[in-house]
Amino acid sequence: MITLLASIVGFISSIIPDVLKLAQDRSNKKHQLDIINQQVSAHNQGITTEFEAYKIKSDQEETNNLYSTYKSGINWVDAINASVRPALAYAFFGLYSLVKYKQYEFLSSSMEARELVEKLWTVDDQAIFAGIISFYFGQRAILKRFNLGKFIK
Repeated sequence: MITLLASIVGFISSIIPDVLKLAQDRSNKKHQLDIINQQVSAHNQGITTEFEAYKIKSDQEETNNLYSTYKSGINWVDAINASVRPALAYAFFGLYSLVKYKQYEFLSSSMEARELVEKLWTVDDQAIFAGIISFYFGQRAILKRFNLGKFIK
């Protein structure tokens, strides 16, 4: 009986190293597979990162191309192109001033100064003024705050 038990223990104990080797091999292969999956993921992430960098560069080139259309190489044409927006802004400011002056002339004979100011400087005027000031100075502040000035030429 002891012989049989010794034979069985001997047989099983001879298999234990091979079972441990199989378990270790399986663990190693799982580890290698995890490493390969991580490498594939990192490679895909690298491709994604490269794509994002390419997309950002493409957007910057598109913006530069849009703004470069204002330059023709002919000085007087470039001057006219550059003056369109300011000229329109000045024209509308002049028109606004003219309307307010005519409104002042019409109302000044029949009202006191306090009432005149209330009629001339309405909530709508305040909104227009605040919008213009916020646009011009707010844009400058945002560009400085978030360091975006380097993206705009």
